[in-house]
This record gives sequence, C-alpha cells and structure tokens, in this order.
Amino acid sequence: MSDSAAPASEPAMPDWPIRACAWPRRPRDPNRPMRLIAPDELPGWILHEDDRFLVINKPGDVVCHPSKAGPWSSLVGALREHTGLATLHLVFRLDRETSGVIVLAKDPATASRLQRAMQERRVGKSYLVLLTGDLREPVTVDQPLGDDISTPVFIKTCVRPDGKPAVTRFEPLTRGGGYTLARALPETGRKHQIRAHAHWLGLPVVGDKIYGPDPRCYLEFIDHGWTPALAAKLLLSRQALHCAQIDLTAAGAPKIFTAPLPADLAAFCREKSIPVAEE
Repeated sequence: MSDSAAPASEPAMPDWPIRACAWPRRPRDPNRPMRLIAPDELPGWILHEDDRFLVINKPGDVVCHPSKAGPWSSLVGALREHTGLATLHLVFRLDRETSGVIVLAKDPATASRLQRAMQERRVGKSYLVLLTGDLREPVTVDQPLGDDISTPVFIKTCVRPDGKPAVTRFEPLTRGGGYTLARALPETGRKHQIRAHAHWLGLPVVGDKIYGPDPRCYLEFIDHGWTPALAAKLLLSRQALHCAQIDLTAAGAPKIFTAPLPADLAAFCREKSIPVAEE
C-alpha cells in the first residue's frame, strides 16, 4: 500500500442538520450502571510504582480523568484513593476504550520531566491494533489531522490539508479472517491519531464507534448503551486498540514497560483465526 498518496480534500459542508457533542453533555440514563473500579482489582493493574510515578495497565472500560460520580469512577480518582495522594499527574491519557500502559507522576517535577520528554519525542510508544481488512506490508501515514465537519459527531477528526502534522507507522504482525493484528507506532500525538489514520487507510479499527462503519454508532451507544444492533455492526464492544509498550528510559525510568494483548482482543483473534504474535 502506498504511503505517498495526496492528502484528501477538505471535507464538504455537512448534510446533518446539527452536529452532536455526545459526551459528556447528554444526560446519563440512571437505569444504566456506571463502571466503578473495585478497590481489590486496582492492585492487579499496577505494573510499577515508586516514589516518583505509577505505571498502570488500564482496562478498556475505564476513564482516566476524574468524574462527578466519585473517586472510584475514574483511574485517577481510584489511584488517589490507593496512594493517599491528593494529586496525581497524567503524563498522557488513553481514551476510555483504549487499554494498556499509562503513566502517572506523583509530583510536579517528575510530571514536568516526563511531559517534556513526551513533547521532545524521547518517549517511545507502541500500540497493538486490530484492523478491519488485510494490511500486507508496513505503511507510514504522514497525513495532517483536523476537525471533521462532515460528521454528526463533534469530536471526530479526519485527514485534511489544513490540519496539524500527524505521522503513524503501521506494521502488520499477523492476519486472518479478513482482519490484521498490527503494531502502530505514532510519531506525533494528535487526538484519535491511530484511529483516524487507520480509517484514512480504509482499514478501520475493529469495534470503533466513531471511525468504524458509521459514526452514528457512537451516538446510538451514548443514548442506548450496547445493543444487539451495535454488536452486529462493530463485533467488539470497544475499539481494538491497546497501548502495549512505553519506553521512558530516556526520561529516567528504570525499564521499558509492557502490557500483553488483553483477553478480549486475544479472544477476538482466536475467533477469527488470527495468530497472536508474541511481543
């Protein structure tokens, strides 16, 4: 697949009568249970802890930032309870439905050092992703990203010539059943970068409610939760994206932190006869 294609033209003006900011502005249905973190499950997520920072293997159904639903409704809130610290600093965040390695600093000095390393691209990040379709050779997508005004979902981004520079390298690992398990290596850190670039390639991330078969799946999910109709369209209840490795050694970390492919994505691979590569 060529990575030298010309950028797509600027999105046309939308046909939608209104664009929806679906989260968090829509009221939560009181009949739908909220995901709360149990205190006894949190220690099993900790990959590393010292007096400077925490490294967590986040599940794909947990939000990072604190919410109004109490400390155990978010990763940061739960970790504050776990550590007894009033403040923890997210060095970077993962979307709720993205699982994998995430780093939090315990003090401002460490947070500043790690965030500066991120800005200077001295931190290596590697993701595992399940793509819809066959990716047969590595490809680097060097395409700018900006707001997608052609969609009803306000937070959606897309390739557009006036966007901000964004670069992602996709490396196929194994394939089966019309799907590809790939490694994604982002060189920049734009919103939804891997998912938007996969969509641009024509290989959307399995289970992606925004960049998959129809962005209205996201709005349907916000309004009604996970339904049989969504299951038929998306196959997985969350986007198949996992942060598998973070290399912070250039910023003083003692080692490279890794998290294996989680059980839900491994089960999908078995179901579709996709060999799971050993990382």
